Parts: sequence; structure tokens; C-alpha cells
Amino acid sequence: MNTYPLNDFDFDSVNADDFTEESVRELILSPILQALGYGHRGKTRVRRNPRITHPIVQIGSKSRKVTSIPDYLMEVDGKPAWVLDAKGPKELASKAKHREQAYFYALHPEINVNLYAISNGIDFVVWNREGVKPLNSWRIKDLDKHWNDVIELLSPSAFGARAVKHSQATKRSEKDSQFYSTRSLLPEIVVKKQQARRHFGVHGYFTKQAWNVVQEYIKYYSQPGDTVLDPFGGSGVTAIEAIVTGRKAIHIDLNPMSQFLVQSLLTIVVPHELTSSVERLLERFESQRPKSKRHAQALLKTLKYPKGTLLPPTSDVEHIEELFTTQQLCELAILRKEILKTRDKDIRKVLLLAFSGTISKVNRTYHPSKARAEGGGDNGPFRYFRYRLAPAEVHLNVAGVFRTKIKKIIAAQKELNAAIDEKSLRESVVLKGDAALLDSVNSESIDYVYTDPPYGSKINYLDLSVMWNEWLGLPVSESDYKRETIEDGSRNHTVESYKDSLGAAIREMYRVMKYDRWMSFVFAHKDPKYWHFILETAEACGFEYVGTVAQGNGAASFKKRQNPFSVLQGQLIINFRKVRNPRRIARIVQGTSVYDLIIETIESVIASKNGARLEDINDELIMKGLEMGFLDILSKEYKDLTPLLMDNFEYHEDEDKFHMRKEKKFRAQLPVELRIRYFLISYLRRCGAERKSPTTDEVILYIMPLLKNGITPENQTILNELAAVGEHVGENQWRLRQDGNLELDLR
Repeated sequence: MNTYPLNDFDFDSVNADDFTEESVRELILSPILQALGYGHRGKTRVRRNPRITHPIVQIGSKSRKVTSIPDYLMEVDGKPAWVLDAKGPKELASKAKHREQAYFYALHPEINVNLYAISNGIDFVVWNREGVKPLNSWRIKDLDKHWNDVIELLSPSAFGARAVKHSQATKRSEKDSQFYSTRSLLPEIVVKKQQARRHFGVHGYFTKQAWNVVQEYIKYYSQPGDTVLDPFGGSGVTAIEAIVTGRKAIHIDLNPMSQFLVQSLLTIVVPHELTSSVERLLERFESQRPKSKRHAQALLKTLKYPKGTLLPPTSDVEHIEELFTTQQLCELAILRKEILKTRDKDIRKVLLLAFSGTISKVNRTYHPSKARAEGGGDNGPFRYFRYRLAPAEVHLNVAGVFRTKIKKIIAAQKELNAAIDEKSLRESVVLKGDAALLDSVNSESIDYVYTDPPYGSKINYLDLSVMWNEWLGLPVSESDYKRETIEDGSRNHTVESYKDSLGAAIREMYRVMKYDRWMSFVFAHKDPKYWHFILETAEACGFEYVGTVAQGNGAASFKKRQNPFSVLQGQLIINFRKVRNPRRIARIVQGTSVYDLIIETIESVIASKNGARLEDINDELIMKGLEMGFLDILSKEYKDLTPLLMDNFEYHEDEDKFHMRKEKKFRAQLPVELRIRYFLISYLRRCGAERKSPTTDEVILYIMPLLKNGITPENQTILNELAAVGEHVGENQWRLRQDGNLELDLR
């Protein structure tokens, strides 16, 4: 009794076509109820298919009574305790009509219980009759991990003597309470960019974080049940991966297109109902398609479509309707008209998602890809960050593109349905809002923040979303444009307004976060002044800077290939903690030798990597600047590294790497002791962030390759400097000195 009963069950069989509602009852639910302690006789029994009479409704002139039949009614001490209804695996356990039916059973005078549950063999959801949200929800395949919780909630002993139920929330163990304080920096993660159907193929966006990188950060810096926030939500990777990993998500973005995409993707519908709707829809569409350009022109006079809206000044055309041929406008207008007739609001929302994805392909900015099949290209806003018309018009079949998008959505939803924690999904929110004013988020309510804010003037999101927002009827106010966290754009945002908005967002993130929690802040801007601003603002709020990680993002983008020196490939992830007594970064004393310090850093990267990419050099300088406190000098004097690199180093185009010039030794402008101290402080500070205490040998082996200049220092020189900046941990390990007096005088 009370032993988990499904250890040997093959959960893959639930997906088979012949696994029905009856299979759910006999193979899954009956064993669970028996294991909980319910039998067919005695004081704790289960009644199968009890008939109950509707207390109000009667049929016909002879007043024939209406009966209902729940699947299971559990009794304790001869009195009803809770009711359970079964559904087939293809039905959603939390669907409104199913819940209404089960609620009626619980409410019925012949039963009158507080708890009712529904299971489809995949999920097991329990409600309290007085509550709006589920009391608890479990995946059946993971039920063994939560078996004690199931026993506590639903076993006969939970109802014995009408015991008063305590809150289902449990205190985390002492070990769990230390979880957040024991986190360190994650190493670089290998990107699996297109291996998740929920993020690729359904709908493009201007930028997307690598889903597996985001997932690893969420799993490492938070725990199941935690609340994860992304106030610059974008395509929704953070929110979706939070929900997939059993966390609650709060997704916020000023762009209504962002809210629409995430909400629509998370609207799970029954696949066969969706496909049936699609077939009926496309049949109506095909019957109305224009036969010629003249026919299309005539039809457009009777159809609603976006027109007259001005596009951003950088666009190749002036008005939105000029982004489409006459045929494209007409066919898209017909398709949208028919979609809006769909009665089921969930299916309608998913159809509009496929329609929006179709717009991405069916327009005059669509650039086909030679390396991919038809429809595998991209549009101007996503590829060039402007409405750039393609050299030649591409005429894709609208119905074919739409059908492909539907297939992608079904594949994505199958993946989500297999992975999503329904409880987390119901408790998550997707909002249109301003990151600089998180008024919908309570103070000290967030467990983790992972966010990727706009990078200055790189992408003007609202300007570039006009095509989709207008077709979808998503409102964007003038206030939205003014509040957008960007530079330039159609509203001519200044650098200062961008910094004001980004700074306000950082302060809001600090307000809503709990103490001892982490924030991972993704950034990929070349100009050091922004990095310095982020660090200064975060520290002024009360964040403690922990460290920065260089994270690649897979294959080089089109923009990177076109502009190797102006576009960075990859990003840095800056990690902060909200603590009560934050330590600020110890600043080095700046002098006229900062130039030499920068050259030394670049040479160290070239030496350690046998040639360095622009990204390698930029990342190392930013990380060293953050760690050593010279970002302000870097930002003032070296906004663009390209001239400095070209003057001092040799660029090999075939490798896309910088090398030392032939016959030129590494610089030795700084005294060797000062150079060693600089690299030691940086290394020990990074080890501290990673919760490592390197040995003496590890320190020496790290420092030596960075000092290649024809003069190899003696080990004793390194040890002397190590003793000056570090302190012993144990017998032969080191950490950075804790008194904070580590200024590096470069004058």
C-alpha cells in the first residue's frame, strides 16, 4: 500500500492511437487509486461510475430525470472524499468543458466534496472547489518524484476524521535554502540552435537567444517552482524555457507582436481539431482567390487590409501596402477574413499565428535562400533590420506557406505538450509592458532574471514590427514609441534617453528581485561606454557584480558575414546578485599607461589562442575592464578597436584572426611585475566568481603563456606578486585578498 505503482509502465504507449480513455482508466488511474489505499469494499473504497441525478434539470413531459456518471468517486468512512474523471490522451486535462463537468460532480448534493481531479494519462490535475487555479498538477510520467505529495493530498488518511488540511506549500530544506548562495559562473555552453521546434520554424523574430543556453542558465540559477522574469521578452525564449523546466514565467515586452507570438504559441489546441479547421479554411480561401491581377484589384475594393501607414524613413517604400504585390495583398486579406470567422478562440489564435508567419514570407522584402528549399529565405526586417525590397519579387503560394506554418506549429505544440508543466503554464503571465516600469510585478517576488535588452541603435523593434502589428490589429501608441529602449529610430531617441530607459529597467529589476537571487544580463555592444554604464547603474542599485561569461551563439549571422569588423559574433553574459551587503569592484588607479594595458590584454589573447578573432579581443577587454575597473577609460578613448588593431597587429582574412606582426615581439612597456599583478588579480577574481581556489602550479601555468615577450619571468617573480594580491586557502591553494586594497597603479 502507498507504493508508487507505475515504475514498470511504458509511458511511450500513451501516445499510441489505440491508447484510449478506457486505457487511461484501467492501466493508469486504477493502479494509482489502489496504491493510494482505495479498494472496492470497506471504509476506504472507490466507486466506479456511480449514477447521480441532476438536482434541477429534467427532460420531457413525464419529467424524466437526467443522470450523470463520474468515473471515480472515492469514499472514506462511508462518506464521499473526492471525485476523479478520466479523459483520453488527446484531450487536454485542463480544458474548460472538462473542468466544468468535474466541478458539477464535486458540487452535486449527492457527492458534495471539496476536491475534484481530471487525468488524461499524461497530466493529473487537482482543483479545490473553492479555488480558481489548480491546487496541484503533476505529469504522470514524473509522478514517482511527487508521490509523497499525492499521498498527502489524496490518500484516505488525508480525509480521515475530516482532518483540517494545511497549506500545500512546503518549506524548502536547509540545503535548498543555500542553493542560491552556492551558485558560481557557468562555462560557455555549446549552442544547439535549431534543435527545438518550439523556437524554430514557427515564426521568425529579429533576434533569438539560443534556447539551450537559456535553459541551462534557468536550471542552474533557479529551482522548480521559482518565478523567472524577462522584462525584454522578445521572442519568448526565456519564458518558454522557464515553463518547460517547471518554473513560473513573467514575459514582458513593449512590442505587442512579442506578446502575441508567445501567447499564441502557448495556446495548446487539439491537433486534429486544428487540422480540420485548416482544411475548411483553405477550401473557402481557394474558392475566393483572385484569378488575375485585375480580379485582385477589384476584390481589394471590398476587402480590409492595412494601408496608409507610414514606414520608417530607412524603408525602400513609404507606405505599408507597398510592401506587397496586388496579388499578395488580396490573398492575405482573404485569408485573414476567413480566419477571423473561426468561432473557437484558441484555434483562431493559432491560425493567426500561422497567418503572421505567412506574412513573414509573402511580401516584397522576402529574400530567398539558395541553400534552402523554397520558403527557406528571410525578409528584410529580420535580415537587414530595415524594410529592404528584394532585387526580384518572389511569388510563393500563400496556401502552401500557411499550411507549412500550421505543420510547424503542430510539431512545436507536440513538443511543448510533452514538456510543459501545466501548473507553471497556468501561473505564468505574458504581458505588453515597459521594462522601465514593472508595475505589474510585486517587489521582491522574482527568483531569477534572464534578459537580452536592445543594444543601442542596432534594432528598432517597433518600427520594424509595423508590417505584422498592422495586419494583426495590434495597437502601438505614440507613448509606446517614446518609451522604447533604443537609440535613433523614427522618434530619434538619443543616447541619453536610451541610457535613462535602460537604467530605469535595471533599477526595476533590482526592486522586483528577491535577495540572494541572480540576474543574467545578455549584452553584445562594441562600445565599452554601455558596459561601463550597465555596471555603474547595477552597482548603484545594490547589485553585486559576480562575473562575465563569453558565450557564442552558433554559426555567423548574415550581418556578421557582411560586416566582419562592425558586427560582433557572440555575446557576453553579465551576472549579478542582489545581496544585502554588496561588494563593489575595486578600481585600479588610472594613468597614462592604460593604452599599454589594453595592448597587453590583446597580446595575451593572441598568445593564448594562437591568433584571436575580433570577438575574442573585444570580450577579453570588456571582461578585464569589468573586473579591473578601467571600462570608463576604455569607453572614452577606444570606442572602436578596429583602428588600434590594424595599426598594431596583422589581420589574416582567411582565418578571420589577428596575429602579431612578423618579426615583432610582444610589447614590454609595462614592468613585468605590474603585468603579472594585473593578470593575477583578474585571474583570481574570476576564480572566485567560479568558486575555485587554484593551486600554485595552476596559477603559474595560467600566467606564463600570457607573458610571451622574449623575457620569461622567473617563477619566484610570479610567487612574489601572488603573495601581494592573494592569500592562502588551505596549504597550497589561493584566493584574491579579501581586504579589497588591490588598486593597480599604472602611472
